[in-house]
Amino acid sequence: MNFEFSQKAKRFTFGLAGLGLVLILLEFVLGHGMHGEHKEHFGQRFMADLLVNGIFFFAVSLGALFYTALHYATESGWGVVLKRVFEGVFAILPFGMAIILVVLAIESFVRSGHGHSLYHWMVPGVHEEGGHHYDEIIANKSAYLNQAFFWIRTLVYMATFYIFAKGFRKRSLLEDQEGGTNLHFTNFKKAALFLVLFAVFSSTLSWDWIMSIDTHWFSTLFGWYTFAGMWLSAMVFVLILTIYLKGKGYLEQVNESHIHDMGKWVFALSFLWSYLWFSQFMLIWYSNIPEEVIYYIPRIEDYRALYFSMFLINFAFPMVLLMSREAKRSASILIFIGGLIFFGHWLDVFMMITPGTMGKHGTLGFLEIGSFALFLGVFIYLVLNALTKRPLMVKNHPYLDESIHHEI
Repeated sequence: MNFEFSQKAKRFTFGLAGLGLVLILLEFVLGHGMHGEHKEHFGQRFMADLLVNGIFFFAVSLGALFYTALHYATESGWGVVLKRVFEGVFAILPFGMAIILVVLAIESFVRSGHGHSLYHWMVPGVHEEGGHHYDEIIANKSAYLNQAFFWIRTLVYMATFYIFAKGFRKRSLLEDQEGGTNLHFTNFKKAALFLVLFAVFSSTLSWDWIMSIDTHWFSTLFGWYTFAGMWLSAMVFVLILTIYLKGKGYLEQVNESHIHDMGKWVFALSFLWSYLWFSQFMLIWYSNIPEEVIYYIPRIEDYRALYFSMFLINFAFPMVLLMSREAKRSASILIFIGGLIFFGHWLDVFMMITPGTMGKHGTLGFLEIGSFALFLGVFIYLVLNALTKRPLMVKNHPYLDESIHHEI
């Protein structure tokens, strides 16, 4: 059965995006009415918000692609009935890619030339001894942090993810038509290769696009930490989307056990993310080395309430409310907790980017909430539209029968 994009669903996505646009325009009007430093930093804030949303929604799609590859590589059977939902989410990878590329291009080729950029290391003269903006620490990292190598890496990441995503979707549809096991084992081998590349690229892209904003700082856990948030955000979105589709009469083969397993993934990944957050924070706080604590000082001094609230949302709520078996099978509880976690991890990306780009001038206002609502509305629309392109249930998959009769 193909998914039909109802007018009600379209109105919801348009309404969400419209609300976001109204809030952005309101902030834009207020921003131009400001004086002094608030008006001066408005452009920086606008670009930072674009980067936050581009990276976050790109990460949701990439997390879905990662889990699809993991499912192939481990030859898991239980989630086959959810395969098309994951495919619908990672089909929207170009959306996040486009936003990121636009922001990076503006920062690299336009704003950096005027001495302003989200990435301080891109400003001319930073790497040149005796230059007006010379920074010795950044200069010592110039072998890695230079424009040419940065863009080569960025384009390689995006080309790799796009090629694998397109290949998995193409072979999935062919499997429906041809049957057999040849395509399944092709996906198995392609997934193993993808996971090797993803293990490297998921870390290096987090260094390039996020960690290099705080150029003087580095963390060996940062790539894993970013990956955990990416995976969790994708699983939450897929879980809520599955419950929505199930409620509309689709995905009849999806039963309580599948929902329960998705709930367990969200519960477990929340702990993984929390463990990595605490490990990174505790080790840096305990050692108290100046070049390491510099990352946490602005986040605690200027964003204390937001920073620790974000951690509590992403750790405490899943721990308390998703612990029981019943909670992991309750659609209302899963949607409520999933919505909190989804917004909580958008806040996590916001906290990774904003303090480094805005310093003490950053805020969570109409612009930030509006941009999130706008991008969320567009993202949901694109995902639902992608789901209309092919049947929601796969055919001829070797483990389809096992998945249909999955019980725990």
